[in-house]
Amino acid sequence: MNDAEAKRLEALRRYHILDTPPEQAFDDLVQLAAQLCHTPIAAVCLLDADRVWAKARTGVTAAETPRENSFVAYTAQQAGTFVVRDTLADERFREHPLVKDSSPVRFYAGQPLVTPEGQCVGALCVMD
Repeated sequence: MNDAEAKRLEALRRYHILDTPPEQAFDDLVQLAAQLCHTPIAAVCLLDADRVWAKARTGVTAAETPRENSFVAYTAQQAGTFVVRDTLADERFREHPLVKDSSPVRFYAGQPLVTPEGQCVGALCVMD
């Protein structure tokens, strides 16, 4: 793990939010994001060392997915919104479980969640 990743994980842990119970404010946020973006799926996802954990979600049941090749890991590397217009056309995501699922994700947009110190701890995501 490099120094930047160690600092990012330290920032995430300072929030003491991983694996916490649902909270109405986060649930409301994902509902609003799905409505505004006209997407069936929305989530507030946090990027841990080896997993992506959904603090809030609508349209999907899984609360946790592996970090490897996750949409959120790519989102965290961006300065702004990360958009994948067609997941099948993007070789990074063709084999992703959400793309190969029985209700496959074909569109993804994620906005990095950045601390005041500039550390990306996750993303607000919408998917269709």
